Amino acid sequence: MRTNLGALLAPLAALLAALLLTGCWERPPVTSVQNGYRGLAMGSLYNPRTLEAGMPAHAVPAALPPAEPNAPLGTTTYKNIQVLKDLSLTEHIRLMTAFTLWVAPKKEGCAYCHDLADFSLDTKYTKVVARRMLQLTRDLNTNWKSHVASSGTPGAGVTCFTCHRGQPVPPAIWFTDPGPKTVKGPAGNRNGQNLPAAAVGLTAMAWDPFTTFLTGKPETIRVISDTALPAGSTRTIMQTEATYSLMFHLSSALGVNCTYCHNSRSFASWEGPPQRARAWYGIQMVRQLNTAWLEPLKPVLPASRLGPTGDAPKANCATCHQGAFKPLYGVPQLGDYPELAGPKAIPVTAAAAPEAKGKKPGARS
Repeated sequence: MRTNLGALLAPLAALLAALLLTGCWERPPVTSVQNGYRGLAMGSLYNPRTLEAGMPAHAVPAALPPAEPNAPLGTTTYKNIQVLKDLSLTEHIRLMTAFTLWVAPKKEGCAYCHDLADFSLDTKYTKVVARRMLQLTRDLNTNWKSHVASSGTPGAGVTCFTCHRGQPVPPAIWFTDPGPKTVKGPAGNRNGQNLPAAAVGLTAMAWDPFTTFLTGKPETIRVISDTALPAGSTRTIMQTEATYSLMFHLSSALGVNCTYCHNSRSFASWEGPPQRARAWYGIQMVRQLNTAWLEPLKPVLPASRLGPTGDAPKANCATCHQGAFKPLYGVPQLGDYPELAGPKAIPVTAAAAPEAKGKKPGARS
């Protein structure tokens, strides 16, 4: 009796096809949140299991007890304070304690940035970097409220924990990616793409859109022509693919799909969810963050902290968001640490007030 090999393999092939097809879908339930008009695919999809599994990465540590409000300024006790001159001694100590929880390795604590023999010395590069990051954080909370405080929630903003999450180096940073080594000549020229890259959702488009769009003199992200016919358009297919790579990054960095920001009827239209305007400000903010704050730190950093091409570590959307549509899922941590919202007015005491010319102390004016 002859065995029909095809009859035996057919069920196996069907089973394999079913398994492959099932792998393309998520197991229910999946939650849909409507972002725009009904019936226009203006919604975001969320998997409760995925959200629950990622929650520990966004857990916010308990706030430290408030500082004594009537303490003297920290500059009366500590030397070489260059940024936090407006804080009282107790506010300064409280914020430094928070830094050790947010950034410093547990075994090092204060010694990660400070010379324990003399805290005022700038001998460690980590202290120089931390000082700049303090200025950066205050700058973001002061000058970029259009993005970091656009929700209007009291206490919305960023702290060191927003990016660091208890680690000395934020888990989501990037360097210029030169790509894999290939053979010389046309056969080895990938043109910066044609290789699946995790940073852009495993697509084979541009694997490093960050250098293109988030540093220096960035390329224009918009690639859709604003006329009915593409007459006079200078955007190439390759530039369009690089734009899509950046959009894939935004999607994964925020854990959302395209219609979280875009109008499904026309991605170029601004008549859609308010998130698009916030994202626009966010892109401008990240560009300024990289060019004005992070790239200038290259001379300060040791070689071990630089990228494969010798560039400084930089930020993108994932640096703060880390897979959440709002960093830390919107917990207003800045409300517990208003010292990072920006410098406050330093009170002028009678002892510190300058004397008027020609007047003696106690004389009437």
